[in-house]
Amino acid sequence: MIVGIGSDLANIDRIAATLLRFGDRFRNRVFTEQEQRRAETRAHAPATYAKRWAAKEACSKALGTGLRMGIAWRDMAVSNLHTGQPQMQLTGWAAGRLAAMTPPGHTAHVHVTLTDDHPWAQAFVVIEVRPLTASALLPITPTNPQPA
Repeated sequence: MIVGIGSDLANIDRIAATLLRFGDRFRNRVFTEQEQRRAETRAHAPATYAKRWAAKEACSKALGTGLRMGIAWRDMAVSNLHTGQPQMQLTGWAAGRLAAMTPPGHTAHVHVTLTDDHPWAQAFVVIEVRPLTASALLPITPTNPQPA
């Protein structure tokens, strides 16, 4: 069951100008060390930062709060699996809000997708809760497909 959806569109040039103007002050306020390392290894770092900015905005919307009620930018972080697929980790107040949204007997999954096409970066976040059942705990395999 879906309990939250959020989307955001960020202007890459605006993020680049903010990075130039505020530098580490902006980076350290908004992005985790891991996010900064990832962005700084990319050929076009502002696009990477803009996608993560959009993901944080989208996640805050999916949590039903926007960036208020105690949520901090760094409570939401984007990393990538070895395949490149982005994933969202929540800590602090954001993790608490996610726990409050998750009904008893369920587990929450935060899905995130990112894209950019200069000058735009876009993110979608979907928060899904799944019941904790014996079949839900089995690994997904061709003989044990994920239930609908």
